Amino acid sequence: MSGFAIFVLVLLGLAILLVAMGVKSVPQGLEYTVERFGAYTRTLKPGLNLIVPIIDRVGAKVSMMESVLDVPSQEIISRDNAMVTVDAVVFFQALDAAKATYEVNNLTNAVLNLAMTNIRTVMGSMDLDELLSQRDRINAQLLNVIDHATAPWGIKVTRIEIKDVAPPKDLVESMGRQMKAERDKRASILEAEGLRQAEILKAEGQKQAQILSAEGRREAAFRDAEARERSAQAEAAATQVVSEAISKGSIQAINYFVAQKYVDALQRIAAAPNQKVILMPLEASSVIGSIAGISEIAREAFGPKPGAAK
Repeated sequence: MSGFAIFVLVLLGLAILLVAMGVKSVPQGLEYTVERFGAYTRTLKPGLNLIVPIIDRVGAKVSMMESVLDVPSQEIISRDNAMVTVDAVVFFQALDAAKATYEVNNLTNAVLNLAMTNIRTVMGSMDLDELLSQRDRINAQLLNVIDHATAPWGIKVTRIEIKDVAPPKDLVESMGRQMKAERDKRASILEAEGLRQAEILKAEGQKQAQILSAEGRREAAFRDAEARERSAQAEAAATQVVSEAISKGSIQAINYFVAQKYVDALQRIAAAPNQKVILMPLEASSVIGSIAGISEIAREAFGPKPGAAK
C-alpha cells in the first residue's frame, strides 16, 4: 500500500471520528449543557444535536424530570419547649439546566439542607398542638419559603410533605391520659345533660298531669254546680207548686210536703257512715196520714174529670 492511500485512510478515520464527536443524541427527560473552552454557550434539548468537535464539549447532564428528595429525621424544639422528631419529603423539578448547573454547587445537597433548615425554622415557631393538627398550613408555608429561595437555581419546588411528627414517649403517654380525661369529662357532661333532660321532661309531664287534673276537677265542679242548680230549680218549682196548692187550702199538699221532708231526713240519717242500727220512736199515724195525703193528691191529679162517664 502506498503512502498516499495510507494518508487518505487516516483522513477518512479522522473525519469519521470528528463527526462522531460532533453528533450528540440527548435522551428524553435530560438536557445537556455545552461548554466552549470551559465557558457555557448553550443547552442541548432531547433529540439529535450537533456541536463543534474538540472546541465544544458536554458540560453537565441535567435531569428535567421531577425528583424526590427524602429529608432525614431531625429533632425540633417547638415554641412551647416540646421536642419532636420530624421527617419530610421534597418534590422538585429543574426548569433551567444552565442555572441548575452553574448557579449552585451540588443541587441535591443544597435543596436538602435548605429544606432541613426551614423545617426547623417554621415548625420551631409553632406550639405542639399546631404541629400535630395543622400539617397543611406547615406544608404550604414551607413550600412558599423554599420555592422562593430556590428560584435562582433554576428549579421549581412543587411539593413539600411532612411525613411524620413524633413527640417523645412520655409526652405521648401524657397526651393519652389527657385525651382519656377529656373523653370522661364529655361522657359525664352528656350523662348529666341526659339526667337533666329526663328530670325536665318528668316535671313537664307532672305539670301537664296536674293541669289536666285541675281542668277535670274544674269541669266536674262546673257540672256538679250545674246539677245542683237544676236540682234547686226543680225543688223551687216543686215548692212553688206545693205553696200554690196550700194557698188554695189543699190539706193533701201540706201532708205531701211534710212527708217528703220527713222521708228525706230519715234517708240522710240512715245513710250516715257512723250509724249501723237506728232505734227511734216513729209516729206511724203521722207517716200514714202523710201517705194518705199523697194518695189524695194523686187521685185528684190522675182521677176521672167531673162529668165523665162512669
